[in-house]
Amino acid sequence: MARPVVAIVGRPNVGKSTIFNRIIGDKIAIVEDKPGVTRDRLYGRGEWLDKEFSIIDTGGIEIEGEDEILRSVRMQAELAIEEADVIVFMVDAKTGMTAADSEVAELLYRAKKPVVVAVNKVDNLQRVDDIYEFYSLGFGEIIGISGSHGTGIGDLLEAVTKHFPDSQDEEYGEDVIKVALIGRPNVGKSSLVNAILGEERVIVSDVAGTTRDAIDTPFEKDGQKYVIIDTAGMRKRGKVYETTEKYSVMRAMKAIERADVVLVVFNGEEGIIEQDKHIAGYAHEAGKAAIFVVNKWDVVEKDDKTMHQFTQKIRDHFLFMTYAPVVYLSAKTKQKLHKLLPVVDQVAEQHALRIPTHVLNDVISDAVAINSPPTDKGRRLRINYATQVSVKPPTIILFVNDPELKHFSYERYLENKIRAAFGFEGTPLRIFSRRKSEED
Repeated sequence: MARPVVAIVGRPNVGKSTIFNRIIGDKIAIVEDKPGVTRDRLYGRGEWLDKEFSIIDTGGIEIEGEDEILRSVRMQAELAIEEADVIVFMVDAKTGMTAADSEVAELLYRAKKPVVVAVNKVDNLQRVDDIYEFYSLGFGEIIGISGSHGTGIGDLLEAVTKHFPDSQDEEYGEDVIKVALIGRPNVGKSSLVNAILGEERVIVSDVAGTTRDAIDTPFEKDGQKYVIIDTAGMRKRGKVYETTEKYSVMRAMKAIERADVVLVVFNGEEGIIEQDKHIAGYAHEAGKAAIFVVNKWDVVEKDDKTMHQFTQKIRDHFLFMTYAPVVYLSAKTKQKLHKLLPVVDQVAEQHALRIPTHVLNDVISDAVAINSPPTDKGRRLRINYATQVSVKPPTIILFVNDPELKHFSYERYLENKIRAAFGFEGTPLRIFSRRKSEED
């Protein structure tokens, strides 16, 4: 099931990225005391009292000048209103309430979505009284926090999580393969859906971002049931959504969370850009099976080396996803389209593959015999045994004498040996180490 989505909005320089990092526990966002420094919308996962959620840092607007501030924060707020389940509206106790704060508040108030106001930079007792002026924004929940000191974060998360929607049961059976299409606007996702289904069910246009909503389309082929989740483009038009590439991530993430297999769609004419890496990276981090789909291959000028060269570019750009197969096709002419679903079936099967413990341990023992773990200050990693604890993605626990002795390079070696033995094509493989206790 998709996790609830929390979006952090607010004018530049109120500390959104700092709080984002505090909540997810990792310094992913760039933090600098300069307005507009966060270049891209960032997505992370948080947890509070066993409640997991997705969180968006909405600082991804470059500010061109003071006159652009109101327009940019309005853009962020509108996007958050449309996509989030709960909104954290961040303001600054140090500078007090501003016109930009009032602008965002007006949008959020009309949206009728849960909003928690986080007054940042309450760094000392003298600042506590500064939070009260923000009650005039019209929201009942005001939480004073300090990003630099980490105070008040628990109170903030308590206020946020109580607004989460009730979880719902998955509407599809275990035998259904759920396929999400992700990628930049105008790579041909909707055309590809139509080609697979054989009918015009999804709006297709050359204008980027014309898909109106996320659409679930069940269908069946050769006895296998599927659901295609087509990620939506921007619902609204106008200047606010001119830079649609920056805002494709939020909807893509919702589809990724629900999917078994993710099709990362490229435009063969345009090649690969940095935004493709960002979007594909979310599928990898979510542990989903993945296939690289190069669309519009019919219009690419090519010779006998073109496909190999393009595949090599994909491998060079996506070093973290070497497991993902590449399929070349044309949604328009249906060239090589018949190859796609068999690959979907294959990676879905690999994603759910479970290896018996004794067979897995035989492979691990052989790998260690061929190449022993390196020593670290005279100590050597000893792997006592291994077991696969889950699927989707396949997850393996190594019980060892000391997890700190497992070097990244040796984990990669073990992963390669496991893949060579069992395949796991198209799926990430997670390997964790745990200290073997005396009772084990």
